[in-house]
Amino acid sequence: MQVTKINADGLKHEFKVVVSAGQIDEKVVARLTEVGQTVKVPGFRPGKVPMAILRQKYGNSVLGEVLEEIVNEGTGKALEGEKLRPALQPKIDVTQKFEIGGDLEFSVAVEVLPEISVMDLSGVKLTKLVADVAPAELEEALKNLAERRESSEAAPAKHAAKSGEIVVIDFLGKLDGVPFDGGKAEDYSLKLGSNTFIPGFEEQLIGVKAGDETVVKVSFPEDYHAANLAGKPVEFEIKVKEVRKVVPAALDDELAKSVGLETLDALKEALNEEIGREYAGLTRAHLKRALLDILADGHSFAVPQGMVDIEFDAIWKQLEADKAAGRLDEADKAKSDDELKAEYRAIAERRVRLGLLLSEIGQQSKVQITQEDLNRAVLAEARRYPGQEHLVFQYYQKNAEALQSLRAPIFEEKVIDYILELAKVEEQKVSPEDLRKDPDAAPAEASEAKPKKKAAPKKKAEKAAAEE
Repeated sequence: MQVTKINADGLKHEFKVVVSAGQIDEKVVARLTEVGQTVKVPGFRPGKVPMAILRQKYGNSVLGEVLEEIVNEGTGKALEGEKLRPALQPKIDVTQKFEIGGDLEFSVAVEVLPEISVMDLSGVKLTKLVADVAPAELEEALKNLAERRESSEAAPAKHAAKSGEIVVIDFLGKLDGVPFDGGKAEDYSLKLGSNTFIPGFEEQLIGVKAGDETVVKVSFPEDYHAANLAGKPVEFEIKVKEVRKVVPAALDDELAKSVGLETLDALKEALNEEIGREYAGLTRAHLKRALLDILADGHSFAVPQGMVDIEFDAIWKQLEADKAAGRLDEADKAKSDDELKAEYRAIAERRVRLGLLLSEIGQQSKVQITQEDLNRAVLAEARRYPGQEHLVFQYYQKNAEALQSLRAPIFEEKVIDYILELAKVEEQKVSPEDLRKDPDAAPAEASEAKPKKKAAPKKKAEKAAAEE
């Protein structure tokens, strides 16, 4: 087997591999001999089948196996000879049509990982933004909790409904005077100002009284999911059955008991801890963002363009999906595709560079992922699906690939922790408002270097006419 380097351009390397017909036949004969030890051919004992018959019956399939083995062997020899670390699967091309009895000639094109010289991490200086839980925020959290456990009571007769109150209504929607599917309901409780119904609907019910009958005129949004209603003007005949005033839950021990705690003080402490955990997450996000910016600015090694292509394709696919769904950022809407591609390709390149850098730092510092780390990650995933935790556990137990997908973010966070231990970190007290400023406003980071995906609108469980 002859391996010759025919091209080297930065991280890209190309080799020519030539395997003589004699070497190929030698391997074919060796493999056929192995086959002949076990196969059963009428008229011959195992191990005594003539080579000519073995070639006739199994030659083509064995040749295919041998050629695959030779290609793998030649590829490995090319990489090992140069001590190259492939970034992606090498590309193999047969450069000369192979014929039985002839030589095999193929090329190996590979893009390799760069040599990375890591900056002095002990010289990294960072500011850690921290904030105290403000009493007003704790009170707001209590108020929101009480509102979520609110009740309602019948309003006095002739009471005019206000925003924030509930009207119990029957409604019938009509398009061009004809009722449409999903546009009818009885005894429907609608909280005015909740934006549950299509725009303009709820506002027209402010001021109604029990016993009133009225007609609400609105138009469905242009992007409404039902094509026959999208953008169409419709009328809803409304009968008001009742107006109900909302009664927030009292801020007392009973409120605490409704969430499994004994006293209001215990509830306040739990909420304070919850807000504190939120602050800690925001602190971490800002600190990580600042660190990754420093790492990105401090390293300028070349990155495999094949990896950048893969990352960019994923980013672009998401961006196109956001565009189709109307979720594209306002700033991006004004840009041409060429401008967007240039911008997001730079993001993809940054993400690949940071990923390779963190990987190198992790290897140098011998960062390890333990089974306990994976177990915690699975538990965290399970907690995202209350009531379905057992299904999540089963999913990861049965899918080794899914379990391995948790390794990358765990590894990244452990490497970040390692760097933070070496860096000089000073705390700076800031307001909760400053802490909540979006850290993603800066260039995208290693694991998040892609356009932010906006949350999809919540699906409403109401009838078609009551959907937004």
